[in-house]
Amino acid sequence: MERTDRTRLRRKADRGHHDRVTVDAILDAGLFCHVGFAVDGHPWVFPTAYARIDDHLYLHGAAANFALRTLASGAEACVTVTIADGLVLARSAFHHSVNYRSVMVFARGEAVDDPSEKRRGLMAIVEHLVPGRSVDTRAPTDAELRATLVVRLPIVEASAKIRTGGPLDDPEDLELAHWAGELPLRVVALDPVPDNARPEPAYVRAWGAQPAR
Repeated sequence: MERTDRTRLRRKADRGHHDRVTVDAILDAGLFCHVGFAVDGHPWVFPTAYARIDDHLYLHGAAANFALRTLASGAEACVTVTIADGLVLARSAFHHSVNYRSVMVFARGEAVDDPSEKRRGLMAIVEHLVPGRSVDTRAPTDAELRATLVVRLPIVEASAKIRTGGPLDDPEDLELAHWAGELPLRVVALDPVPDNARPEPAYVRAWGAQPAR
């Protein structure tokens, strides 16, 4: 993974990771990303679903979508993915923290014009959100492809940051009577809400049984 001044961690550098395996694992575990860019000096940040295919992130939206059209024009973007793994409650308010996994990617986007790659990117997003779904849904038609803008961004300039473990209290606070520890967090699926009388497929039932995302 390319290291640059922008991906260099300035605080808590020991929590930083620049290897591709770690970056890809966090991207694959996340559900949504936030994409930031600037137009005429004005900042914009939008949340969206995404998918990783090999060395690229794929985003999608309506063909007239302002943010995606800006990215497709080659605007520089910063994409972040964050997974909250736990709330860390310390004995002091100062040392309260969060256990997390995060990735930051700097890249310039480009529009995907090839219909085959475009369809592949869209189906990858469906599969990323619900593994197993891409083979159990109608693929986009040619008209739907034309109405959709797909943008890809290379995963080259990126870094990850991870915090794990319990509170890091000051030694003089360790004997305080306040409870301290971690409240683990994870994304779970509730019972499916059907839209027809068909029983939910196994992959839908299995979504909630996945390891913590």
